[in-house]
Amino acid sequence: MSWLSVVGIGEDGLAGLGQAARDAIAKAEIVFGGARHLELAASAITGEARPWLSPFSASIEAVLAERGRPVCVLASGDPFHYGVGATLARHLDASQMAVYPHPSAFSLAAGRLGWALQDITSLSLHGRPLDLIRPHLHPAARILALTSDENGPAALAKLLTEAGFGISIVTVLEALGGPRERIRSQVAMSFALSDIDPLNICAITVVPLPGARILPLTPGLDDGLFEHDGQITKREVRALTLSALAPRRGELLWDIGAGSGSIAIEWLLADPSMKAIAVEANSERCARIKRNAANFGVPDLQLIESAAPEALTDLEAPHAIFIGGGGSDPGVLDAAIAALRPGGRLVANAVTLEMEALLLARHAELGGSLTRIDIARPSPVGSMTAWRPAMPITQWVWVKG
Repeated sequence: MSWLSVVGIGEDGLAGLGQAARDAIAKAEIVFGGARHLELAASAITGEARPWLSPFSASIEAVLAERGRPVCVLASGDPFHYGVGATLARHLDASQMAVYPHPSAFSLAAGRLGWALQDITSLSLHGRPLDLIRPHLHPAARILALTSDENGPAALAKLLTEAGFGISIVTVLEALGGPRERIRSQVAMSFALSDIDPLNICAITVVPLPGARILPLTPGLDDGLFEHDGQITKREVRALTLSALAPRRGELLWDIGAGSGSIAIEWLLADPSMKAIAVEANSERCARIKRNAANFGVPDLQLIESAAPEALTDLEAPHAIFIGGGGSDPGVLDAAIAALRPGGRLVANAVTLEMEALLLARHAELGGSLTRIDIARPSPVGSMTAWRPAMPITQWVWVKG
């Protein structure tokens, strides 16, 4: 039997709720919600009204502590679209909850603009880095982005302008569904809206200028998109390496000797569910990795500023490991092999003879596959042009049984 009701409520308050949702509020002994939600539902609340606590995790604990009593949680819009419902579901079986969703801000915005939800990108940037929008900035893309407050739209417009999308149209939809609803549009590079309601969602029609920073969808991104000091897995080798790593939804990668962080960053770009830990001992390179992660829209990349194998202690076991730098250091390869989950993939690239000898020995011992990667590029030779080979790469790919 469900003891917890989760009611989505909009700016139209009780008028926008069905009878079942109103009854759930009225019958609850305790009603949790934000101050705005509790005010919107005040006339229907007969029990105790409790505003959310800080930190929010304490509020979840408070809800769970009332297990068995009739409790109601008020949420914005659809509780399971970037909402508290999804958080509660991590602690409760769905059978214990009765959920009454309201149209989300995304649905309301799409309806106002005539945008088909299945054709657009919906992002919550509420309390999250604005950089998350960067991978979605493609010509003619339509994006709905929920912001944190009244400053969010201007910050988004600034990011768009700096990334080369200054002529994109930014539409700010404020307090949708209520008496304060307002919709206004401006070009990003000349954005100057003021008096913006803190409760807003931005609709962006993406228009790039020449030279805009557009991140292609395929692996092997242009080296020039990365900030690096030469310690970077070059794009052709990177594409082959990512193919060998074979990213799958929700998996964790260790990028050992990360250099510029290019492998970990492209792993994260494969899907929003991906996780990665970059291990790099050089402090200057660590700073570059952080900047690269932000500029590629994957700010959640975890960075360990330390040398392997010591840095690998107590980390979450990975589904895949890439060893690019420092692989020939004592203990690194052994630690990686030991840490890898069963069925996990290990990919190691060798440039030096010492690392190549190590990989050949492990291949003889454990099996896997070896690939020789030779890349050549045209280069001037006097008044003519000839192929100039790059240093060859020996790649070992191994799957743990």
